[in-house]
Amino acid sequence: MKTRFLFPNQFKNFGWLLFIPSVIVTLIISALNISTDEYLNISVFSIYQDSIGEIPGFFKFIKNSIVDEILTIGIIVGGILVGFSKLKEEDEMISKIRYESLVWATYLNYAIILFFTLFIFGLPYLNVLFYNMFTLLLFFIIRFHYMIYKLNTSNHDE
Repeated sequence: MKTRFLFPNQFKNFGWLLFIPSVIVTLIISALNISTDEYLNISVFSIYQDSIGEIPGFFKFIKNSIVDEILTIGIIVGGILVGFSKLKEEDEMISKIRYESLVWATYLNYAIILFFTLFIFGLPYLNVLFYNMFTLLLFFIIRFHYMIYKLNTSNHDE
């Protein structure tokens, strides 16, 4: 069976090393309301910036804390590597589970967005949209690995 769009199995371990710590640190920072503005301030290239107290502009170098960018990249790249790396044995059943998990995660993700769109207003809604960048991958990874676990346990029972 062709799996043209999946990464090699070895990428999954690296994905876990990026994904888990990034998620944990992001949750801690959010739960404890820790400001990361003081850490890892470096000059970065900005296509567009508009910060309070600064002149907005295009194509500028600005001083910025890159903690949030590092965590976002860790969650996204790690999640993609975990979710879309081949298993050791990739067959039609695994492909079916992968497809169904992705569809299920998409439905759940957008149902949650619709719910929060109806019941959350103002600045807290921006937090909903921020976290929503990650929830599709998270739901997919959780469901896919749960279904693989169920498949493996049912095969052992037979």
